[in-house]
Amino acid sequence: MTTPLLEVRDLATHFFTRAGVVKAVDGVSFSLRAGEVLGLVGESGSGKSITGFSLLGLIDAPGRIVSGSIRLMGQELVSQPQATLRGLRGRRIAMVFQDPAMTLNPVLSVKRQMMLALAAHERLSTSEAVRRCIAALERVGIPDPARRLESYPHEFSGGMRQRVALAIALLHSPAMIIADEPTTALDVSIQAQILAEMQQLVRETGTAMIWISHDLATVSALADRIAVMYAGRIVESGPTREVLAMPRHPYTRGLLDSLPSRAEPGQDLRQIPGATPSLLALPPGCPFAARCAAVREDCHQHAPPLMEQGGRSLRCNHPLLPWAEGAA
Repeated sequence: MTTPLLEVRDLATHFFTRAGVVKAVDGVSFSLRAGEVLGLVGESGSGKSITGFSLLGLIDAPGRIVSGSIRLMGQELVSQPQATLRGLRGRRIAMVFQDPAMTLNPVLSVKRQMMLALAAHERLSTSEAVRRCIAALERVGIPDPARRLESYPHEFSGGMRQRVALAIALLHSPAMIIADEPTTALDVSIQAQILAEMQQLVRETGTAMIWISHDLATVSALADRIAVMYAGRIVESGPTREVLAMPRHPYTRGLLDSLPSRAEPGQDLRQIPGATPSLLALPPGCPFAARCAAVREDCHQHAPPLMEQGGRSLRCNHPLLPWAEGAA
């Protein structure tokens, strides 16, 4: 087996507020190989985006990584000085945010913004830099890229702006890209186009990707593996097809049942009752117990252990299907 490109072990990112400590990420572990897409899914507040920001070293006070390890291409990132992390961001690891209108500078042309991104890590002649910018725009499906390079963000549609943001992320051919719900604000047809382009890019370049989303349907079309987060922890993970075909955690089952495609015409959409617990005061036992349809008495008392077998992992006291014997 090849060495993982990214290894995250027992990552904990906490926010120290006046009201108390918010354990936004609490003991998260996963790995990612070159050319692999990991879907990180869960409701708002589950810790998905904070996990992504932690990988990039973008956690501001009052938050900080309190423990754990993040190794990218063998290099430990936790506790590295910001100067070192700035040298890695964009070059080895890049991020595409949810709203390109917030990440693209409205008063700078696309060319100027892409040239600045290149200059941050490489010394290139103007002609070579322009060539790289045009090639990146062409790669993400921008028509007539040489002409559109001179345009400003407001001259693009939402889908095209997201493609520009992706092109900037690809300028240095990073080993890994973190995409934080990049298609949420786009209509369904544009989402499908960008997903297809992302799949092609991963195949062609071997870039690994973490796709953060609340939408299991979107992730199922793109990811090789899925990790489901709840209350700061990964509660179930495994190959996409296996997790979707045979979910073992009640929360994963609830997310799948809430998809509109699962409802019959005329029926009400299913939903997971209640709301995620406050991360300031998590209840004892399983944090999902108050919302779980399969809850038992001991779920309120005992935190679920981590079980792993056959590429699947699970945190549940009473899985929906019997966990195979020999799980550790």
